[in-house]
Amino acid sequence: MSPAVSPLTAVGGAVIDAVPPAVKEWAIALFGTSDKVALLVGMAVVIAALAALAGVLEYRRRFAGAAVIVVFGLTGVAAVLTRQQATPGAVVVPVLVAVAAVILLRLLMGRLHSWPQKVAYAGEAGPPRRSFLQLLAGGAAATAAGGVLAAVWRGAAAVVNDARQQLQLPAAGSAAPAIPSGAEVGLGGMEPLVTPNVDFYRIDTALTVPAIDPAKWVLRVTGLVAEEIELTFAELLAKPLVERHVTIACVSNEVGGDLIGNARWLGWPVRELLALARPQPDADMVLSKSTDGWTAGTPLEVLTDSRDAMLAVGMNGEPLPLEHGFPVRLVVPGLYGYVSATKWLTELKVTRFADDVAYWTPRGWSDHGPIKTSSRIDVPRNGRTVTAGMVMLGGVAWAQHTGIGKVELRVNRGDWQDAELAPGISVDTWYQWTCGIELTPGQYEVQVRATDLKGKAQAEERRPVAPDGATGFHTITVDVKP
Repeated sequence: MSPAVSPLTAVGGAVIDAVPPAVKEWAIALFGTSDKVALLVGMAVVIAALAALAGVLEYRRRFAGAAVIVVFGLTGVAAVLTRQQATPGAVVVPVLVAVAAVILLRLLMGRLHSWPQKVAYAGEAGPPRRSFLQLLAGGAAATAAGGVLAAVWRGAAAVVNDARQQLQLPAAGSAAPAIPSGAEVGLGGMEPLVTPNVDFYRIDTALTVPAIDPAKWVLRVTGLVAEEIELTFAELLAKPLVERHVTIACVSNEVGGDLIGNARWLGWPVRELLALARPQPDADMVLSKSTDGWTAGTPLEVLTDSRDAMLAVGMNGEPLPLEHGFPVRLVVPGLYGYVSATKWLTELKVTRFADDVAYWTPRGWSDHGPIKTSSRIDVPRNGRTVTAGMVMLGGVAWAQHTGIGKVELRVNRGDWQDAELAPGISVDTWYQWTCGIELTPGQYEVQVRATDLKGKAQAEERRPVAPDGATGFHTITVDVKP
């Protein structure tokens, strides 16, 4: 009876799986990281409307409303069965809910039809007290049943939360390089160089955060390998772990968007695990699987080269937060999350792009997702009013696994001028930058562009996020007052 296979979340998961990419992007653009809350609220409204419809139909014609509930219950059963982690016991929940709803509906209709059709005069008895008590008891029973189910689901999450809080992560055998002096520019309004866990963006398809007991977690390496491997959490923690700062980004990040963050990750290099499994020569992809059924297809060469792709267990000095993949997730420098950042990791299947398809590929997204060089203006914010004189601008730029060579700005489509680029932590993180520009009163358009360490400038052409990431110069307008 995991929250991930409850009827509500199962139906919501099926909705997420079925919606076209354009609808998904619209939801993220409109609701941001609250898209799942919006979906759950919308589902609650639909359920309330269906309940009202069932009541009206049942009042007019016996069993008509019950039929609506049965159909809705069967929909819940079907949705639960589509979930990868569904068990036979999980199907019982929507069945019991539907049966209880039909019984309660029939009880309510029986009492409603038995009540007097006219308003009682003063001194006359209203509906029998016994009927009222029966209705009250029925409602209390339904509420209690829902409470028991909710308590079971909350209890599972509480156990995992306790396990996480008690977990002592081992020290890294290879610590993260020290952050260079001046890497954080200290300009007010700038996002921190290292994103706090509570502020880190979350984009995934899980309506409820999976609760995985680390004592029961096992990672399986399967597919085109000489030796299949099973790795427990205790065995993973005993490996020589590394700690690195890595900036990761969502492919749904619009130009100037905030679906990107930089953290200090602790984990074991994926290449060392794959070396033990010994992939076959014709393999070219690793299909990583999450406990909620989500999959990502990552080029095998990216997971076996010198970059710090890792099975991450820690984030900014603490165990992974539940919502960011506890107990283990993938972190791969240089790739968008939809082809690399699998949370709640359970399996690595070594395979071929020609033979296996990841979750987002058939939904219109590219099967390869290298992060594009980009930049953003954080200070001042778009549309803000500033005082004439020397106006300080600041922001971030990124070209993961290549590094940033320079950042430039231009005002009103004039000549580009160099910004001051702060030292980077590594080529796998974003860089902060600042630039002072003398502005007189008026309205101005300011644009930013970045060039990587290989001399390649970010693309100017404005393109949407689909199929492989947005491009274009981040542009803001500022009003300058005297």
